[in-house]
Amino acid sequence: MKVTLARKFRFEASHSLSHLPDDHPCHNLHGHSYALEIEVSGEVDEDSGFLLDYAEIKKAVQPLLDNLDHKHLNDVDGLEKPTTELIARWLWNRIKPALPQLSRIAIQETPTTRCEYKGR
Repeated sequence: MKVTLARKFRFEASHSLSHLPDDHPCHNLHGHSYALEIEVSGEVDEDSGFLLDYAEIKKAVQPLLDNLDHKHLNDVDGLEKPTTELIARWLWNRIKPALPQLSRIAIQETPTTRCEYKGR
């Protein structure tokens, strides 16, 4: 039986997209209350009844969130240009080795904007 599990996380962070024109609103320093959703997909183990314990998702993600929460993202190694798209890829590259079942990352920057990333 194939299933998809999802777990949501939140973090607060600032960034500036200084590569954009001076008159673009994201050029200036600003912050977001990010909502992150991690999805894993695969076959359910018949013995345990699980694809994966939700605690394993948290274990793979939490150390990364600790590095992002209440930080200026431009100062995080590898996020010098912290667009939502590049944050999604940054997270994927760090979560996938610890969570091989990772199938999708979604990051919501505002209530009306979201980026989804499904790997390469």
